[in-house]
Amino acid sequence: MMPLMLLDYAGVAVFAATGALAASRKQLDMIGFLFFAGITGTGGGTLRDLVLGLPVFWVVNPAYVIVSAAVGVLVFFTAHLVESRYRLLLWLDAIGLSAYGVLGAAKGLAASGSVPVALITGMMTATFGGILRDLLAGEPSVLLRSEIYVTAALAGAAVYVAAVLLGLAVMPAAALAFTAAFIVRGGGMRYGWSIPRYKPRPGRKPEDIL
Repeated sequence: MMPLMLLDYAGVAVFAATGALAASRKQLDMIGFLFFAGITGTGGGTLRDLVLGLPVFWVVNPAYVIVSAAVGVLVFFTAHLVESRYRLLLWLDAIGLSAYGVLGAAKGLAASGSVPVALITGMMTATFGGILRDLLAGEPSVLLRSEIYVTAALAGAAVYVAAVLLGLAVMPAAALAFTAAFIVRGGGMRYGWSIPRYKPRPGRKPEDIL
């Protein structure tokens, strides 16, 4: 499980960085940076563990909180060096989404043995921290952007589950799934990939329904 633990730390650190970048865009103080880093870095994993009935990961191992705090402090002193903090936020979010989609699927599969549960926990872990970040910062939610987002998390989770069920070892399965998710999300950001959206149609007149 060591590769997945490293992926877990990486996901927390990267999402914490996106939270701290959001704080920098709002010109918050150090406490604001720490709060945004912590809530974004641990939000998805917290929801996943609660849903699965597992001990919350950062309560069991407070090192995750320390990682989030360290990243928040680092970004506080370096965010001004970045030319486009929102663009960096989105690309780091793509990395975190790819890592956490795989990790969430791995934990869901290990805890339940169910493929649907693994896919849901993968998507949940990958997206919830970013949703919280945007909501608290008053930023346009990544969910509302036109390009692919949740689908990328689903792709990573699905590739991981399929690879493991086919007998692939954890490390190659995780690497393959991470790559798949990042390509889908990165392609959406770079080339505008999207899936068909709902197109409204005129409603029927009341007299046509009766």
